[in-house]
Amino acid sequence: AVVGWSSVSISTRHMATSAIRPLGIRVQRAAIRFRASASLTRPAATYVARAARPGVAPFDTMRTSLCGVGAFGAASSRRTPYPASVSSPRASLATRASVKTQTDVVDVLKERGLLDACTNEDELREAAASGSLSVYCGFDPTADSLHLGNLLGIVVLAWFQRCGHTPVALLGGATGRVGDPSGKSAERPVLDDATINANTEGIKAILEDVLRNSAEMAAEDGVADAKAAVVMNNLEWFGTMGFLEFLREIGKYARVGTMMGKDSVKTRLDSEQGMSFTEFSYQLLQGYDFCHLFKTHDVSVQVGGSDQWGNITAGTDLIRRILDKDQTEGKGGAFGVTFPLLLKENGQKFGKSEDGAVWLAPNRLSPYKFYQYLVQSTDADVIRFMKMLTFMPLEEIKEMEAAMSGDDYKPNTAQKKLAEEVTRFVHGSDGLRKALKATEGLRPGADTVLDAETLEALAEVIPTSELKLDEVLGQPVVDVMALAGLQKSKGEAKRLVKGGGARLNNVKVESEDAVVGEADVIEGRVMMLAAGKKNKMLIKIV
Repeated sequence: AVVGWSSVSISTRHMATSAIRPLGIRVQRAAIRFRASASLTRPAATYVARAARPGVAPFDTMRTSLCGVGAFGAASSRRTPYPASVSSPRASLATRASVKTQTDVVDVLKERGLLDACTNEDELREAAASGSLSVYCGFDPTADSLHLGNLLGIVVLAWFQRCGHTPVALLGGATGRVGDPSGKSAERPVLDDATINANTEGIKAILEDVLRNSAEMAAEDGVADAKAAVVMNNLEWFGTMGFLEFLREIGKYARVGTMMGKDSVKTRLDSEQGMSFTEFSYQLLQGYDFCHLFKTHDVSVQVGGSDQWGNITAGTDLIRRILDKDQTEGKGGAFGVTFPLLLKENGQKFGKSEDGAVWLAPNRLSPYKFYQYLVQSTDADVIRFMKMLTFMPLEEIKEMEAAMSGDDYKPNTAQKKLAEEVTRFVHGSDGLRKALKATEGLRPGADTVLDAETLEALAEVIPTSELKLDEVLGQPVVDVMALAGLQKSKGEAKRLVKGGGARLNNVKVESEDAVVGEADVIEGRVMMLAAGKKNKMLIKIV
C-alpha cells in the first residue's frame, strides 16, 4: 500500500506537443547524457509518428491518460479461427465466446498460478473492481528478441486486458544501457547504442505483434471492448536527463539502507566480483519509471517476475516519497505484482533448449521449431503450462487433465493443444498454420502437398544439400539422391525405389527411371527427397 505521502514534489519537464498520428511511434534514438549541470537539460524530444502494426494504440508524449483508448482490435481485421489441430479441433468460436469473462483479475492470476506476490492484494482488488487500471511490464533490450521466459509478462498483461484494464509494455531503451543485476552472478556486458537501438526495435515489433494476436484471441473468446495496448520507451524521459538532475530529483529520495537490503544487491555484494555503482543504481531507474508513469500516465500497477520484487517495491517507495497528496489525488494507490518464473518440474528454466533460448522472433526461431519445443513438454509439466501460458478455460484444462489418465488417451494430445495455443498467441494464425503444415509434412510417411515456403522453413531442421538446377532438372531421381548424399550410390537408390521407399516432395517414386520435372522443383528453387519414412533431405537450387 502507498501511505504517508511526502509533502515534497518533483518538478517535471513539459513535453513538446506533437499531433497524434494514426499509427504508431518511432523509438527515439539517443543515449543517456550525463551533463555537468541540470540547467542544461533540454525538453524531451517529441516522438515521430510512423507506420505501426494494427491493433496497438498510437502514443503521443502529451497523452496523460491511457484509459478509455478504445477497443484493441478495432484497427485490425477480424481473423478467422486458426486451422484445426492435427490432434484435436480447436473449440468453436461460439463455445469459447460463451465462456464467462472473469473481472477479478487477482482471482484469475491466482487460479492460473500467475501470482507470486502483491504489495497489497485487498486494495488492488478494490481498485480493479472500481474502474479500469493501467498496468505495465518492462522489457529491457538485452537481445533483439524476447524469449519464452519473457512471455509470462505479456500473458499477465493480457489477462489484465481481458479483465477490463489497459496493458502498457515499456521498452527499456534507457535501463538497457545500464543492465539489471537481478538474478545475475556477474555484470552484464555493455552494449553500444546502435545495438541497443536495434534490439529495442526488434522487441517493439514482437510486443506489438503478440499483443495484437492476444486482442484478436480475446475477441474470439467473447471479450468485448478490450482496452488497446500501448507500447512506450523509458528513453523518452531519461534520454535528456542530466546526472545532477537525476541526483537532485530522484537520488535524494532514495535510502541507501533500503537499497542495500534488496536481495539482488546483497547476493552480488557477497560475491567475489561485487557490484558496480552502475548496477547498484538500476533499481532507482526502474523505480522512477513507475513514478513517472504513475504521475504522467495514470499507470498504477507494475507487474514483473518474482526476481523483480526489489525493483518493483523501489518504485512504490519512490512514489510514496516523491509525490505529494496533491499530485496523487484521485489516482488511488500504486501496486506491485509479481508472477513466478517459468520452470520445468526439475527446476530448470522453461524456455531454454540445447541450442540456447527459445526465441519469440520468427527470424531467430521458426514457428515450426517454436511449436516443436512446446510439443516436447512432459506430461508432468503440460497442464501447468496450459494454465500459465494459454487462455484456455480452466474447465477445458481440467477435462484435458482427466483425459490424460484415460485408456483411450492419445499420447501428446495435451502437448499439441498447448503448442497450438501458445504458437498462435506468439506467431498468429499464419504462423500456426505454417508450423502445423511443416509438422505434417515431416511426419513419417506423410503425403502432405508441400510449398516452397514450408520447405525453406525446414532448412534448419532437416539435412540440406545445395545443387545447381542442371544437376537436378531432367535428371533421374536416383542420380539426384546419390549426388545429394541421401544414398551412397545410384544402385542403392534404385533398390530403395524398387522397395517403395523413395519419395519426392512426399510423393512416392514409382519407377527407377523417373526423372525430376519442372513441377518437382517447387517455384524453381527447392524440393524434398525421402529415403524411407524418416530419412529426409532438402534440395536447394543455387
